Amino acid sequence: MSTSLDYDDLLEKSKKILDFIEDVTTHADEIQKKVLAEILSHNANVEYLQRHGLNGQTDSETFKKLVPIITYDDIKNDINRIANGDTSPILTSNPISHFLTSSGTSGGERKLMPATEEESGRRYFLYSLLMPVISQFVPDLEKGKGMYLMFIKSEFKTPGGIKASPVLTNYYKSSHFINRSSDPYTNYTSPNETVVCLDSYQSMYSQLLCGLCQNKEVLRVGAVFASGLIRAIRFLEKNWSLLCDDIRTGTINPLITDTSVREAVMKILKPDKNLADFVEFECSKGCWQGIITRLWPNTKYVDVIVTGSMAQYIPTLDYYSNGLPLVCTMYASSECFFGVNLNPLSKPCHVSYTLIPTMCYYEFLPVNRSNDPVNEKEQQELVDLVDVKLDQEYELVVTTYAGLYRYKVGDVLKVTGFKNNAPQFKFVCRKNVVLSIESDKTDEVELQNAIKNGVTHLAPYDADVAEYTSYADTSTIPGHYVLYWELNLKGSTTIPDCVYEDCCLTIEESFNSVYRQGRVSDKSIGPLEIRIVEQGTFDQLMDYIISVGGSINQYKTPRCVKSAPLVELLESRVMAKYFSPKCPKWVPGRKDWINDDN
Repeated sequence: MSTSLDYDDLLEKSKKILDFIEDVTTHADEIQKKVLAEILSHNANVEYLQRHGLNGQTDSETFKKLVPIITYDDIKNDINRIANGDTSPILTSNPISHFLTSSGTSGGERKLMPATEEESGRRYFLYSLLMPVISQFVPDLEKGKGMYLMFIKSEFKTPGGIKASPVLTNYYKSSHFINRSSDPYTNYTSPNETVVCLDSYQSMYSQLLCGLCQNKEVLRVGAVFASGLIRAIRFLEKNWSLLCDDIRTGTINPLITDTSVREAVMKILKPDKNLADFVEFECSKGCWQGIITRLWPNTKYVDVIVTGSMAQYIPTLDYYSNGLPLVCTMYASSECFFGVNLNPLSKPCHVSYTLIPTMCYYEFLPVNRSNDPVNEKEQQELVDLVDVKLDQEYELVVTTYAGLYRYKVGDVLKVTGFKNNAPQFKFVCRKNVVLSIESDKTDEVELQNAIKNGVTHLAPYDADVAEYTSYADTSTIPGHYVLYWELNLKGSTTIPDCVYEDCCLTIEESFNSVYRQGRVSDKSIGPLEIRIVEQGTFDQLMDYIISVGGSINQYKTPRCVKSAPLVELLESRVMAKYFSPKCPKWVPGRKDWINDDN
């Protein structure tokens, strides 16, 4: 791809984008009212709004009074009608051009999110905001390339003939991506043909090969999620000798059978003995610390999502990258694209996203994390974008141009600050990813923090947890939490059983008081159990989820498993089991456990 856009044009384009961000965040309230009015007026005649008594009104007061807050189950029948070929205006006046599928790892099943051509343009526009923002902090990015590992999943058609695919598959196969303008910010080492190759092995192999061939030009390395980039590094660990052979001879391994991929790679691949020797020398050392900066020495940052459940990968990425900045650029979902990180070099624990007011109409449901029922009615009162309060947590509710009305996305966000009049949010967790035996409720962020505390017992043995998931085992009486751990063992000293038991107890003592009361007083919860699984178990878990319809791009290790096939897969690879040796601390009337034995 040529880079015909000269530097002055690039500066002017970037300035316009930064001015846009400044304007929409300054006039957030006014724009939000306009967005809602546009959505309601354009869709005034759709069946869904008329069903709820909205007959052309576009004011927020009437809208909130008549239209209910919903989840996917509430519109599933409407979605199915559209999927089965009903072309009447059910959710939106614009025709549904395609469906975007959710990842299938959070709620257990993929959801079909309606999308229109007009909404697709809005999503693609959000991508254009990212690089002008980053370039304020990282100079000269236009002088090199990005090595991004990008993958697609096969599409399918609904009974009514509408295409359905993960959001990133839709993007990578779109004309917006394939025929993107000659912008140095979208100049990648991977040819389009390697990105849209359906065979994940051939796609990964060819993209890494192209990235190695252009290693001196690479200024940024990335994937969508941290887990995806780590999977690429592990792929490199297994296949570097084959890649070196290709670079040395200037030919592609016969395992790469896709003709279009081979032709695209051959435009980049040339015999290069010196480069092959260099890659072989670095990869054969046995130590992979800093491998990203060793193989791609001009890399300035790593572009991956490391917020939410991805935070556990930060130490591994720091190890592979020699502590390069980990940049989380945007906040998006299958339902809608939402916002950007205006401070991209902030540490992962401080990452906040500014929601762009033009993307959709936002509402926020205050989250009651104290399990206190007294203010339940107050908790149901939704607030607008500009009315959220600093440090308060909210569940995100959106009304989109594509036909979702007051839809609960399922994400919990915390207000961390403001950009002009637009709030900035930290992603906290998925609302529905929880463990529960009885009245206890343990969400994703609490589980992650508890495991972080428990893992400290492994540090003296030079070991940590490479991957984990959880399961609420109700087959025992009482039921109990089960954690599946795949370990990263760097030392040679055997870890005593009592250390794993200490891990169990520390995790239990890190849980909330409702859980600990259930363990200590109510006896409604049994001792927490850790089950150690074989190496490679979580790769098999990912392969299975992808094989039944999950997306390699959107894949996130499920932090709680419920379906029988996933539990059976994990159980088949369990090597050892350990239980908490005693009850955690709990004092009646105390909300937090204390550090004594009273």
